[in-house]
Amino acid sequence: MAHEVKLTMDGLLINWLKDVGDSVSAGDIIAEFEADKATVEIEAGSDGELLELRAEPGDELGEGSVIAVIGVGGETASPDQDEPSDAAISEAAVTPPETATNGKTMADDGRVKASPLARRIAAEKGIDLSRVQGSGPGGRIVKADVENLSAMPMLPPAPPSAPAAGAQPTWGALPTEDVDVIPLSRMRRAIADGTVRSKSNTPHFYVTVEADVEPLLALRVEINSALAERGVKVSVNDMLIKALALTLRAFPNLNTHYYGDRFVQHRRVNIGISVALPENGLVNVVCPDADKVSLSEMAAYNKAMYERARSGKIKPDDIRGATFTISNLGPFNVKDFSAIISSPEAGILAVSSSQRVPIVHADGTLGIGTRMNMTLSVDHRVSNGAEGAAFMNHLRELVENPLRLLDLSGV
Repeated sequence: MAHEVKLTMDGLLINWLKDVGDSVSAGDIIAEFEADKATVEIEAGSDGELLELRAEPGDELGEGSVIAVIGVGGETASPDQDEPSDAAISEAAVTPPETATNGKTMADDGRVKASPLARRIAAEKGIDLSRVQGSGPGGRIVKADVENLSAMPMLPPAPPSAPAAGAQPTWGALPTEDVDVIPLSRMRRAIADGTVRSKSNTPHFYVTVEADVEPLLALRVEINSALAERGVKVSVNDMLIKALALTLRAFPNLNTHYYGDRFVQHRRVNIGISVALPENGLVNVVCPDADKVSLSEMAAYNKAMYERARSGKIKPDDIRGATFTISNLGPFNVKDFSAIISSPEAGILAVSSSQRVPIVHADGTLGIGTRMNMTLSVDHRVSNGAEGAAFMNHLRELVENPLRLLDLSGV
């Protein structure tokens, strides 16, 4: 029986790695796909022959779109000619509402509707897309429209109109001298939109504590010495993720997502981990069930996931299902910072660098210690200052007494 390969997120098809007629096995990478915050590898879900490719590189596709069909040679899973494909239905579902303006179709934000590939070709050829008639769904300009421009009717210029509600402000003409104009990538647009939306709509408050990390650093040395033969190395961040996960288990209200008219409290503790990518990118990968897995298992899993993220070979499951996020700038010599919540999560933990600082011992004498600041950003609609303070004190207790992080049966 033929098997359809469906997308689990919105984005842009970058490249096919397999062709029609190729034999594939479940788990083989067949395509590369650019989601909002990562380049994702699309896997074959079953063994068989690649019967159909239902999208082209450059196509903007929605979650649920069928991009390929795998089966036995001779099979077909083509839909009825009278019925739209899943991809077309999905694209229609994610396309902004349209308004007819001067004979062409435009989105409500005033932009001409065009596929990313069509925009790229138009930019290379110096074509004004606002004067091209689109032949795609709802008047959308597609690749063929700009490649075959000589056969397409040109539209007269549209009269000036008032900016649409919610449109970005106009900053005036772009400077043209002594500047480099850098187009926004899909990832940077997603980061910009997400952070502005969260910071504007989520009432953040912040709680900061200082923790003594000397016991944690010393225990890490012992753990890695014991794990050396297995080729596993536990990082400070792995230990902090474990401490955060155990704290969330003790404070389940912070493991909640806010959806306007309801709270959704998660039974699993899946920690999103902010990872900086080359060329100023950022992605939150996910360590699932971080409260349950051992530190050695977590370390091996996270390392492989970070490598996939930085090499652009991330898997859909790597970026799905976070219930709470940690952002660690420890390697960058940062004394203190606060992070923006990744909505609809209830909070995010910002971890700064550990630093050697003067301290006052319990007996009143002065000394030198290793301290680290941690700041919790919390959605005030979900929690309050008292709970946030209790949460951070519990987290500090775990960091300063790190033996409590260990599953002593398996480290």
